[in-house]
Amino acid sequence: MSCDIQLCDPVTREVLHLDAPHQMSGGTYVLNETDECWLNITCNYAKFYYRPNVFGEKGVRTLYGKTGAESISILQQAIAALGDDATEGNAKRPLYQLLAMAQMRPDGIWDGD
Repeated sequence: MSCDIQLCDPVTREVLHLDAPHQMSGGTYVLNETDECWLNITCNYAKFYYRPNVFGEKGVRTLYGKTGAESISILQQAIAALGDDATEGNAKRPLYQLLAMAQMRPDGIWDGD
C-alpha cells in the first residue's frame, strides 16, 4: 500500500496550494500538472524509510503533525542517510520533492495516508 502525504493548512486542514503548478510525482501522479502540496510514495521504499538512520520506527509518517519548517532538517538528514545507487536513489527522489514542498510552504502541517 502506498502513502499519500500532503502539506495542509494548519487551521482548515485542507491541502495547501503552490503559486505555480508542479510536476512532482511519486507512486501515482496527476496527469499534466497540479499546484497541490501532495505526493504519493510507493510502499516499496518503506524498508529504507524505517531504518533508524533515515526516519526510524514511524518511517515517513514521522513527518505527520510537523510543520514544513520543522521537517526540513528531518528530510535533509533522511536524504543524507540514503545512498545514490539505483534502489536507494529511487527512494531518495520523493524525499527531495517533499523537501521542496516544505521549503515552499514552511507554514503547512504534514498529514497523510
